Amino acid sequence: MVSDQSDSNSRDQSTAGSEIELALAQIAIEPGDVDGNVERATAAVGRAAAAGADLVALPELFNVGYFAFDEYASHAEPIDGRTFGRLRDAAIDHGVAVLAGSIVEDLAATDAVSTPAETGLANTAALFSADGALELVYRKHHLFGYESAESDLLVPGESVDTATIRGFTVGVTTCYDLRFPELYRELVDSGAQLLLIPSAWPYPRVDHWEALSRARAIENQCYVATINGSGSFDDADLLGRSTVYDPWGVRLASSGDDPALVTATVDPETVEGVRSSFPALADRRR
Repeated sequence: MVSDQSDSNSRDQSTAGSEIELALAQIAIEPGDVDGNVERATAAVGRAAAAGADLVALPELFNVGYFAFDEYASHAEPIDGRTFGRLRDAAIDHGVAVLAGSIVEDLAATDAVSTPAETGLANTAALFSADGALELVYRKHHLFGYESAESDLLVPGESVDTATIRGFTVGVTTCYDLRFPELYRELVDSGAQLLLIPSAWPYPRVDHWEALSRARAIENQCYVATINGSGSFDDADLLGRSTVYDPWGVRLASSGDDPALVTATVDPETVEGVRSSFPALADRRR
């Protein structure tokens, strides 16, 4: 973990009392190794909880691997399937909220929540509270088509919801969604103070990963946490660099490209302080 305290504004707006400890679990992802990947994910939740985390977030398609397109159909699961069940159990066992983000969802097999289509597959994240309650389901809206089979294989999501975790209003998007700022405006208009973005961002687009994530934090005056994986596929290498940005766009903590646990303290009162002292959101014209 690398901490960055270069901008005093991020400290001046911080107040104690409502803060939480956020942990980003940048795990090693082996293509198609669902059992091994889920085991690494649950172990990371345990380590994060032992280190004092209140909320733990996992990468995009952490169980099957984003670039393992040929494995999608055979490893698709419903919302109440084995992978999310394991992470829900980990949340309860360790007393922490968990963003299990994400898996390939079998829409036809899901009956626990509404779906955007009766059949097909979706890239789906689930947010569980520390008592195991399903607080939020997010299905990736923008499906990547550039040298990727995702847009051919998956159904895009439709709903954009928020959830409250320990006093934070939390929104979730996924990877390629970072390039579409209007989605984040919608979440901020719904009250989002912390945006969690599970991803499978590959080399060589390091500059885009960093610039887009920081821009979403600055323009929406909220925390942005990008959770990437670590690992290699036939045609891509994940670049890691899971990062937490504060509402000024200051990097609070980050990793390299190897497996890591990135931790940062975040506080909803900081968000409200920044928005009050520099009310750019209130100056929007539509």
